[in-house]
Amino acid sequence: MNKLLFFAHLKDEAGAETLSIDVSGKTIAELKTIVSEQHGLTKIDSVMTAINEEFAEDDDIIQQGDTIAFIPPVSGG
Repeated sequence: MNKLLFFAHLKDEAGAETLSIDVSGKTIAELKTIVSEQHGLTKIDSVMTAINEEFAEDDDIIQQGDTIAFIPPVSGG
């Protein structure tokens, strides 16, 4: 299983701060498609993604037990 973490507006859209699903062997891009379709997340392509607290690219492969965080852009002054 993998743990997904959602921050800011994404946790409101997902309806939870965390989810546990098995996405091992999938890429970050494939995961973004899955959570977008299953949980109605909008603009998922514009968020930063991290695997085990290290920034990840869309072609990175998810391993069993990885924690994936979705971090939307932050603005402010």
